[in-house]
Amino acid sequence: MAYLEVIAGIILLVVAGDFLVRGAVSVAHKAGISPLIIGLTIVSIGTSAPELVVGVDAVLKGSPTLALGNVVGSNIANSLLVVGLPALIAPMTCDAPRLGRNMFMMLVASVAFILLGLNGNYGWTNGIMLLGMLSIFLIYSGRRAQRCPSEIDNFDEIAAIEENPISRSKSWIMVGGGMIGLAVGADLLVVGSIELARSYGISEALIGLTLIALGTSLPELVTSIVAALRRHCDVAVGNVIGSNIFNVLGIMGVSSIVGDIPVPDSFLQIDLWVMLGAALLLVPFVRLRSQIGKLAGLVMVALYVGYIAHLANSAERAAAMGMPV
Repeated sequence: MAYLEVIAGIILLVVAGDFLVRGAVSVAHKAGISPLIIGLTIVSIGTSAPELVVGVDAVLKGSPTLALGNVVGSNIANSLLVVGLPALIAPMTCDAPRLGRNMFMMLVASVAFILLGLNGNYGWTNGIMLLGMLSIFLIYSGRRAQRCPSEIDNFDEIAAIEENPISRSKSWIMVGGGMIGLAVGADLLVVGSIELARSYGISEALIGLTLIALGTSLPELVTSIVAALRRHCDVAVGNVIGSNIFNVLGIMGVSSIVGDIPVPDSFLQIDLWVMLGAALLLVPFVRLRSQIGKLAGLVMVALYVGYIAHLANSAERAAAMGMPV
């Protein structure tokens, strides 16, 4: 049952998240809200809704390290797998508008996130700081985009709605159904993951780093692969960077306000630094505005596989010694 709950939860999160974004964009568009505001808020925040709901649900269910593992694992998967795997199909370009500034913000957010976690716990004060940084970033992005509207890379969602209009009633049904689906999907995924962790004697943090992180990163991975197949990779790296910013600032900000999130020693020693290192790998490509080709993509995928193998090996050694994983 635990496996079925996890699979059903991931599917529900992916489908419901897409419904929520499309429905909310349609409602906002019909209400006359500018595409600029829709792109900066509804699309950007809505695409991170699955991770947010999973994080809050995990904290409320008394499994806060699962929420932490989800955020850190998702960022690692985004930087290595979601960029690397599509690069094996087609070069991933790094010349999208405002990419350099967003890369800088991602690094600042990652470093701040690590520094706040060095005391071994994310509390409500940390959450307020993280959300404050996110607010500053959104306000800055909004003002910048007003001067240069072409820099917003989320207009595809709005264009799709304009090409295939959705009725007002159907839009609201999609919003409501998406919200319900997210809640149910998150609950199934969290409950199933907790059961798996207990049955195999491994930590919830490890489940968050691997299974849940991969599950909640599926939308970004599928989007990047489809873009690679269509040879439209101009915003794929930008989407990954934006997702990473929202993960550490928004999702961890809200989740740590809901309840304290302890930081296991393994995160302080390895996982947080792997997250930062994976982000730094993107810097040369963004700074040089070059392409991430097949060789670089292969290296990124290999690094991700190596990281997962390390986690599995560590868990196996700890289990053999009767230690907590």
